[in-house]
Amino acid sequence: MFSYRHGFHAGNHADVLKHMVLIAVLRHLTAKPTAITVVDTHAGAGLYRLDSEFAGTSGEAQDGILKLVASPLAAEAPPLLADYLQLIASFNPSGGTRIYPGSPFVTQALLRQEPKDKLWLFELHPTDSKALAAHVEQLHAGRQVNLKRDDGFESLRALLPPPSRRGLVLLDPSYELKNDYGRVAATLQESLKKFATGTYMVWYPVIPRPEAHELPRRLKTLANQAGKPWLHATLNIGQSPARAPTHTPGETAPRPGLTASGVFLVNPPHTLKASLQQTLPAVLEVLGRGKGQAQFVESAG
Repeated sequence: MFSYRHGFHAGNHADVLKHMVLIAVLRHLTAKPTAITVVDTHAGAGLYRLDSEFAGTSGEAQDGILKLVASPLAAEAPPLLADYLQLIASFNPSGGTRIYPGSPFVTQALLRQEPKDKLWLFELHPTDSKALAAHVEQLHAGRQVNLKRDDGFESLRALLPPPSRRGLVLLDPSYELKNDYGRVAATLQESLKKFATGTYMVWYPVIPRPEAHELPRRLKTLANQAGKPWLHATLNIGQSPARAPTHTPGETAPRPGLTASGVFLVNPPHTLKASLQQTLPAVLEVLGRGKGQAQFVESAG
């Protein structure tokens, strides 16, 4: 369960979708004066070097943030994308895109000292948890950021509802374990009973696995049963160009990387659907690379 490292995938197309939506949700929540609480159940290491060995091994940022930054779209981006690109640029004041912030640092960058917004971070991976602690320490954020090496699914229970009754829960496990899909659905169902007015954001990979295809259907059912509005968006950049066949004895073909991911939100900002419908086609025009590329947004409630 500890083999997944987000450093291999930082800045890829899935991060582009996830972090654009995360920023939009946080902008909406912080537009009101009441303090908010954000819980990130699977925080990762928090900050990533795109010129590191990890990122270089996969090269996934080349089909994500780096391609967007280098495209003409960056100069004339729709507001949702422009906000995302500006936040990433703020972590690279010397220019270029060497540093990529994960969800904890994207979130912390948008929280407020007054009112006293709170961020709870959970990460079980021993190496990433240690790296996250070191990165958070550099923020000098004091009590605003709380970090624990613990199971985020379990730890969430004690934090709901937050004191201000306003907040966001980000559920973003690696899904390496098959039961992560079921735990996401069960956690959402339980959390809605304790904190019905909260905003919930689930990221998931779109892969050829029954649990992955079933998850958004389960989440829709849960939201509908709770009488809550929901939004579902996916981004598929398509298959990478076929590589020349190899004739080396015993050599196996490279595993295809992730081509698509989705986000599902309960109690989303009412403006988010229109923003995504404006933005995702433009993003896909830049990141799309082959057969299967598509984007999709649906909502109800």
